[in-house]
Amino acid sequence: MENKKELRNWLDAFGLDHPLVIAGPCSAETEAQVLKIAHQLKDTDATVLRAGIWKPRTRPGNFEGVGALGLKWLQKAKEETGMLTTTEVANANHVDLALEADIDILWIGARTTVSPFIVQDIAEALKGTDKTVLIKNPVNPDLALWLGAVERFYTQDIKNLGVIHRGFSTYEKTRYRNNPEWQIAVDLQNKFPDLPLILDPSHIAGRRDIIHDLCQTGLDLNYDGLMVETHYDPDNAWSDAAQQITPATLVQMMKDLKIRKEVGTEVEYNNKLNTLRTQIDVIDHQLIENLGKRMKISDGIGELKAENNVSILQTKRWNEILGKMILEGEQHNLSEEFILRVFKAVHQESINHQKKVAQMQGA
Repeated sequence: MENKKELRNWLDAFGLDHPLVIAGPCSAETEAQVLKIAHQLKDTDATVLRAGIWKPRTRPGNFEGVGALGLKWLQKAKEETGMLTTTEVANANHVDLALEADIDILWIGARTTVSPFIVQDIAEALKGTDKTVLIKNPVNPDLALWLGAVERFYTQDIKNLGVIHRGFSTYEKTRYRNNPEWQIAVDLQNKFPDLPLILDPSHIAGRRDIIHDLCQTGLDLNYDGLMVETHYDPDNAWSDAAQQITPATLVQMMKDLKIRKEVGTEVEYNNKLNTLRTQIDVIDHQLIENLGKRMKISDGIGELKAENNVSILQTKRWNEILGKMILEGEQHNLSEEFILRVFKAVHQESINHQKKVAQMQGA
């Protein structure tokens, strides 16, 4: 698969002067619910109405979607509002039913992307279709697996393709439901700059209060669109209530977001500069998070040393770390002087943490 300008044709055909917006409820619950949300969205920036029909849940017993019945609701919403429709398909049978219902855009969920066998079956079921297919990143942070899924559809002569960045699962508790791992999406963007890239802030956030900030970061990184879960009564949604916003909130958010347009040399320069700076901001945030994790481990080491009456400073261990980091730094074009400054500061902070733990244990 090669990057081609033609990859953007389906998106450019919309003729939008703003990012593509896909909005709607996490799950189609009732016909009345779908229609009400569609009518609240029809005069907004949202071009596509989304609704989950089949909902693969992590554990059984939760609401798993209304099934094929919901496809009729999406059809009716399209007839009444003119909005395009999209839903997730997880197997070849879903594909057949969605095509029969003339769903405009199909998306592949994160749990599906992780399995090349299932992706291949779905791709073959869609062979040669003129429908748009959007592939969410796999649950685990694996760029090759994500691109491999895209390539499976591409080799089945599916020309209208795009990807959705919805974050990656992690065992550790963070401020996100799914860690964004922005660099993975940036790497994909660098390999295929014309493959439309859409942000799903709802699944990254897991809560509505940080959705705006995630959207702004995505737009600053030149994402092409947003998929935002919306519901007229989010708190009482049948699934993922905490991460859905109202259509009115979506309207206000689109007004508040800073959307950059590439017009003229100076503006293009500033846009590229802002994109690079946003990439730095993302990495800086990851640095702070990782340093915080490192110091928590230092706290644990401090407790262990205090319990066993062992001195805090271990010179041999420190010299080993420094030697390894200098060598690794060279591989990343980082000077020895820089590595020494950084790791001396990190080491001093680690010692401070261990001292504090020892003092508390001795109190």
